[in-house]
Amino acid sequence: MTAPHIVDPHGLLGEALAEASPDLMRTMLQTIINELLSADADAVAGAEYGRPSPDRSVQRNGYRHRDLDTRVGTIDVAVPKLRSGTYFPEWLLERRKRAESALITVVADCYLAGVSTRRMDKLVKTLGINSLSKSQVSRMAVDLDEHVEQFRHRPLDAAGPFTFVSADALTMKVREGGRVINAVVLLAVGVNGDGHREVLGMRVATSETGAAWSSFFADLVARGLGGVRLVTSDAHAGLVEAIAAHLPGASWQRCRTHYAANLMSICPKGMWPAVKAMLHSVYDQPDAAAVNAQFERLLDYVSEKLPDVAEHLDAARADVLAFTGFPKDVWVQIWSNNPTERLNREIRRRTDSVGIFPSREAIVRLVGAVLAEQTDEWAEGRRYLGLDVLARCRLTITTSPVNEVNADALPALTA
Repeated sequence: MTAPHIVDPHGLLGEALAEASPDLMRTMLQTIINELLSADADAVAGAEYGRPSPDRSVQRNGYRHRDLDTRVGTIDVAVPKLRSGTYFPEWLLERRKRAESALITVVADCYLAGVSTRRMDKLVKTLGINSLSKSQVSRMAVDLDEHVEQFRHRPLDAAGPFTFVSADALTMKVREGGRVINAVVLLAVGVNGDGHREVLGMRVATSETGAAWSSFFADLVARGLGGVRLVTSDAHAGLVEAIAAHLPGASWQRCRTHYAANLMSICPKGMWPAVKAMLHSVYDQPDAAAVNAQFERLLDYVSEKLPDVAEHLDAARADVLAFTGFPKDVWVQIWSNNPTERLNREIRRRTDSVGIFPSREAIVRLVGAVLAEQTDEWAEGRRYLGLDVLARCRLTITTSPVNEVNADALPALTA
């Protein structure tokens, strides 16, 4: 579909010349590109913007802004958004450009530092970076580091409230002091006020300790994290304590997948299939009352035959069933960390190519770039949760706030 009269060349040129702006070329290029994008989005929607038409298949929904580097400078590209589906001008902008550049930079850094293996040699040849010098790697890194730092330290208050948050940790190998050690990447993902998911922050720590998690959440709160009603995570004691300390109004949902693994470790192998089936049946119930009733039946089933399993279940009950304090519409999204597994797989896909990182800064560069790109994709896609259900979740009164968790019982929760 061709949109007539997209640009008035005489009026545009006359206005620009009259102003005698030194940025004439950049202004003209930005205007033309944005008009072309608008016309392209009209073609996807089946009708011109703002005009009723029986051929329209989808409504426009504002813009998202991207910076585009050109020979005449950086211009602000206004990419049209659609109410359903997605529109992305791949003919103009590149997806995952920062993440791929970060991977090349980190791999090249490893290669130039002499820490490559045969697999690394093959990888750098595939990427075509054999001829990169240290100065070229440094120049690439400066630009990437700037983008990643802006992403990691951006204010969060404007996008809130973040009703639901999930937290997780990934282990990476890094070379320090002439030896290879493990480092931990702490991650947090939230659902913002517009119903989209976004990565709230990341931090590289020496190990997953309570102090590391406390510092991580303190930074998130300082940057504007607020309105959190529920945090989903595993039962790491330091993480649970950090949630209670920095998000006192939030409940804690113990990830059902991690909990099943914890429970399996104390359950006799021959009895686990039956216990697992009963545990899964708890989550299949239609409402909160039915969930609690089925959990009681599970406790009755194991109390005589498996007293250790019954004690474990009873101690974890409030934390495993915290999701029942919210509408059933969101249970699948909040009762485990499974929705973030795709993000973890994407991180692993990039970091496995590197293997051993030359420094912690390299971890921040690559993982930060991947997280920034993923957040962009989530912002461009459909809402993770609808605005109506988010409003109902914020009005829901939960009965198991995380700050009421008994700190003395935390070691038992991690069994």
